Amino acid sequence: LIGLLAIIGFLILWYRLPGVIASVSLIVYAVIVLSIFKLFNVVLSAAGIAGFIISIGTAVDANILIFERMKEEMRSGKSLRDSVEAGFARAWTSIRDSNIAHLISAVILFWFGTSIVKGFALTLGIGVIVSMISAIFVSRVFLVAVGGHAKGAFMRFLMANGIPFTRSASTKI
Repeated sequence: LIGLLAIIGFLILWYRLPGVIASVSLIVYAVIVLSIFKLFNVVLSAAGIAGFIISIGTAVDANILIFERMKEEMRSGKSLRDSVEAGFARAWTSIRDSNIAHLISAVILFWFGTSIVKGFALTLGIGVIVSMISAIFVSRVFLVAVGGHAKGAFMRFLMANGIPFTRSASTKI
């Protein structure tokens, strides 16, 4: 819970409005995954909890990829609506490839592993599938709803990074 709150705090501080959207998406993700665990009576051993935590990282990673691609599109001068669409389109291949690699690993671990490893693989696999759905559908719906109708410099400020770390050439570390 503390780790989840720390991630949510970081997302909001760094990504502003997209961070709020990612946080809502992350909460929806966690509720769905825990509901699936309850529905299918998944036992959460230490290995199962580790699989769930890694899948949370996958869900956060998907949102970060989308937001970074959106920022690149905004910097190139596109409108917010076009930046949101292009950001999702450009991030999709990375998200897909990463999630497929995780799922292949989960299947192999489940197939060949012992009971503890199978618990890890099961929670990881469920979490990765749900994270892909939540990043693509939940985050996208909220971002399109906000970015599709937003205009102006203030909205562009809200959709940009929260803490710019820029250094001049004369700054020494």
